[in-house]
Amino acid sequence: MQLKDHAAIVTGGASGLGAATARKLAAQGAKVAVCDLNAKLAESVAAEIKGMAIVCDVSDAAAAESAVAQAEKAHGPARVLVNCAGIGVAKRVVGRDGAMPLPDFEKVIKINLIGSFNMLRLATTAMSKLEPLAAGERGVVINTASVAAYDGQIGQAAYSASKGGIVGMTLPIARELAQFGIRVMTIAPGLFLTPLLSGLPQEAQDSLAAAIPFPHRLGQAEEFASLALHMIDNIYLNGEVVRLDGALRMAPK
Repeated sequence: MQLKDHAAIVTGGASGLGAATARKLAAQGAKVAVCDLNAKLAESVAAEIKGMAIVCDVSDAAAAESAVAQAEKAHGPARVLVNCAGIGVAKRVVGRDGAMPLPDFEKVIKINLIGSFNMLRLATTAMSKLEPLAAGERGVVINTASVAAYDGQIGQAAYSASKGGIVGMTLPIARELAQFGIRVMTIAPGLFLTPLLSGLPQEAQDSLAAAIPFPHRLGQAEEFASLALHMIDNIYLNGEVVRLDGALRMAPK
């Protein structure tokens, strides 16, 4: 799909992977709605790319419906949805203070997994009613999982479960929405230099990079955005989960 003059929604678009993706799509001529809980940062990115900022809690049904409606009113129905919104809180199942509080587990699942599905169900309903493009395509959805879906570490029970759910729903949803000419894919990034990691001391960053065989460094948000753009461009990619991790090995040698 060529993006020029088409509408796109990027959740978690105020920083990190989402902001890089919003910039990449806008550079290709897309009209981008930057959805995020951080209004100030979302407005900054939107102003930079001449898009629009929408404050949205993706895990809330009414808030998501409002966000999709606002984006459609400004730009028309979105042909592209990229779900980058998520959290990565680490907590042990059995910690010093006892069992992990159930709400802590539920929060991660609600934002990462249910939030992604929530935005997907709404955006693709609108996509399904659009006129097909020349090749019969109506839209593209890209979700964000993580290598933790496959190689979760201690403290990542909730995070890995949420990202594993995203991986698991990719193929069945892609098969279901194929009848409308809507493609669904997922990127599973490894260790990326997002705001969470960029705040670490250089020594800590270097230690993390030791787990990446090649290239021997943390991933860059631009590389995630480039893969998202390729997925949008390449109509034969559908139902796939692509690891983007430099062949990360979780136990560096």
